[in-house]
Amino acid sequence: MTTDSSSTSRTTPAGISTFKGQERALRSDRLGTGGLLLSVLAATAPLMVVAGVMPTTFAVMGIVGQPLLFVVLGVVLVLFGIGYAEMSRHVHNAGAFYAYISRGLGGTAGASAALVALVAYSALQVGIYGIFGFEVSGLFATYADLEVAWWIPALAAVLAVGVLGRLKIDVNARVLGVLLVVEVALVVVFDIAAVADPGPQGLSLHAFNPDTLTGAGLGTALCFCIAAFTGFEQAPVYAEETSRPHVLVPRVMFLAVGFVAVFFAISSWAYTVAAGPSAIVGEARQQSAGLLFSLTESRLGGTFTDVLHFLFVTGMFAALLSFHNVVARYAFAMGREGLLPAAFGRTTGTSGAPGTGSLLQTAVSVLVVAAFALADGKPAGDPTAPVLRLFTWCGNIGALGVIVLMAAASLSVVVFFTRRGAAAAQAWRLVTSVLAGIALLVIAGYTVKDFDVLVGAGPGSALSWALPGIIGLALVIGLAQGLVLRSRAPEAHARIGLGNEAFQLEKAAEKTS
Repeated sequence: MTTDSSSTSRTTPAGISTFKGQERALRSDRLGTGGLLLSVLAATAPLMVVAGVMPTTFAVMGIVGQPLLFVVLGVVLVLFGIGYAEMSRHVHNAGAFYAYISRGLGGTAGASAALVALVAYSALQVGIYGIFGFEVSGLFATYADLEVAWWIPALAAVLAVGVLGRLKIDVNARVLGVLLVVEVALVVVFDIAAVADPGPQGLSLHAFNPDTLTGAGLGTALCFCIAAFTGFEQAPVYAEETSRPHVLVPRVMFLAVGFVAVFFAISSWAYTVAAGPSAIVGEARQQSAGLLFSLTESRLGGTFTDVLHFLFVTGMFAALLSFHNVVARYAFAMGREGLLPAAFGRTTGTSGAPGTGSLLQTAVSVLVVAAFALADGKPAGDPTAPVLRLFTWCGNIGALGVIVLMAAASLSVVVFFTRRGAAAAQAWRLVTSVLAGIALLVIAGYTVKDFDVLVGAGPGSALSWALPGIIGLALVIGLAQGLVLRSRAPEAHARIGLGNEAFQLEKAAEKTS
């Protein structure tokens, strides 16, 4: 076996080469704590969650205690993050979830996790194009008196995200940072306004009462709310592009979980204060995603509400770009390790971005948006179709996939450290991983059980099993690929999850050949 003559190697203090040539590695030292944190938080789309997810949860589930739910889920995800963060000190790979799972549960499980991650994050990203197109077409109608089909701005966003996805990650981080800071600031202004001008029940803390977390909708509300956290777990995806991944990745994960839990708990509480705990469910059912804008207009005026509408769009664009970057890096990691064609495992030019993976996600986005546009038979497009179908279907498919991956990663942490003989030293981290894994499996079970509610389908609808079945199909196909590799190409199977550390395996193979 020979290697590319342009390939050089980097050596860690322990003398282990983990570098496989410039074209097979993401550029290091591109992200610091701030850039990494902003890239991760952008995927949580704070304004989209506050304006869309929160009113939907109040309306559909009838759970007044949504603020307390965010606190509870924050605790669960901190428990998950303790073991996950410790794992990140030992594994630096753009295929974070599947790399961790392969290190703990083996290459076959890692191959399965890789495909699940690729499908889940791709679905999360593509789904946002639906609500993005819906909102932009609404802005054209309101401010320019133009009737624009939702899929036109959606496809324009696909192309813009595709271009940015091929640039340096630090350039992306600056774009994401500006958009994120502005939208967070506007939500904070709403929170302050709600507290300063509360509804008829005053500054009630009733939403934090445990009694509010009862009823048939609790399990489904958990599914809705945990989807709002999606993004914090992406920090290890960028590990190869930071200077000190063993320090920065754990730090950013805990900062992200803490910020999201506190920010969303306060903002959902602000809703209950503004409308009143006894009225919030009824108001949400009546106004749906328009609830936030209605509450801001009465307190902060029409100009602020207009700005909020525009920032709602830019916040969604930030989330689109963040998820696009994650999918491209998963494709890169899979291409580098033989789970996708080798072309995906190379970076592009001076930007150091995973260009082929970026092109793949752009192509998938174009195809899916086009398919939903063709299925929308009305002259200007049905304005509810992208929200009720594209956004809802893909968003819940992606959320289910991420929950399953987090549960598997929790188990992987336990196995990884136990096999290394570190179970005693890492005992408390293993306990937190077990607790988090159990909680995540419960949430995954509720998600599958209530999928018809999540996507707005009837109890007997085929969507209730066909949509979650996409994640199941990805899991099975990934397992089959892993088994085939183990049988036919054991060397490639052994590299799954190793990333650039596989270079050392090739060097060892050269010496023995």
